[in-house]
Amino acid sequence: MLGKQFQSSAISQCRVCWRLYQATPGQMQTRQFRVAVIGAVGGIGQPLSLLLMANKLVTELVLHDLTATKGFGQDLSHIDRACQVKSFFGEDQMESAIKGADIVMITAGMPRKPGQTRDFLFDTNAPIVAKAAGLVSQHAAHALVGIITNPVNAVVAVAAEAMKKAGYYDPERLFGVTTLDVVRAEKFIGDHMSIHPGKVRIPVIGGHAGTTIVPIFSQCQPPFEGDEKCIASIVKRIQTGGDEVVKAKAGQGSATLSMAYAAARFTNALMLGLKGEPGPPECAYVQSDATEAPFFSTPLTLGPKGIEENHGLPELDECEKEQLKVAVDALKKSAAKGVKFME
Repeated sequence: MLGKQFQSSAISQCRVCWRLYQATPGQMQTRQFRVAVIGAVGGIGQPLSLLLMANKLVTELVLHDLTATKGFGQDLSHIDRACQVKSFFGEDQMESAIKGADIVMITAGMPRKPGQTRDFLFDTNAPIVAKAAGLVSQHAAHALVGIITNPVNAVVAVAAEAMKKAGYYDPERLFGVTTLDVVRAEKFIGDHMSIHPGKVRIPVIGGHAGTTIVPIFSQCQPPFEGDEKCIASIVKRIQTGGDEVVKAKAGQGSATLSMAYAAARFTNALMLGLKGEPGPPECAYVQSDATEAPFFSTPLTLGPKGIEENHGLPELDECEKEQLKVAVDALKKSAAKGVKFME
């Protein structure tokens, strides 16, 4: 059944993310959402904020960082869009930035450097995510929260525990953003098959690091053209795409532009869900009983309250089942690490 949702009928509606740009200055615009970006001045936060500024669904774009955001906010405010920009900085202003938000995207934290794994960042980034998530629970309890800060596999559990401690946690509203893995899969498959990546639909399940990323080639639409060796090569590239970028930037950053694009696509999907106009299912890392791992990425239909339907595991071939086992074992450990940190 899931496979049908990735058929051409969904594709013909074009990519949901292209709606980011469907408004033009001469059109009547209906803007509806207050979106807060925590870590807005960082390598992901800046391009993400620019993309959100172009989205006609955003009423207010709220910027927060530990460093000054005023200049960046002023720069964005000169763009010919009806979106209002508000800037906050410092730990004491994070509450004001989050209060009343419909969506909070958390990008704050240390980026990866060459030779570092995502797990290396945990001790630095986990406290940042914990504070932001706790403030969401207290001051924007019904906001949808997207975690971009790495390591996603562990810090989503940190966010969940922080929300519980702060008094309110709704698992339908907390998402680890794994959209970049889907974007890479679509791009690499499209290039291999010499078709537009926007015509590719493939679920990417699991988590957001190495072998926890499991692209389901058996469910790819259109059907993937290539042998097992070819599939293994592309799977490896999807799983190590972040390392590829870190190495190419030679210590000057990580995958910021592609991640911002993917995060903007997912934020747009969240807003369409809030409007009751969901597009094709989007994969995200959420609390789940699809496997033994407490958090797991599967295709989701998004709605006014966050997750409207978790479609669970797609049909897997034997090779994908083996990849799933490896992913689940690693994800259980990552979630346990996040829970232990909050204890």
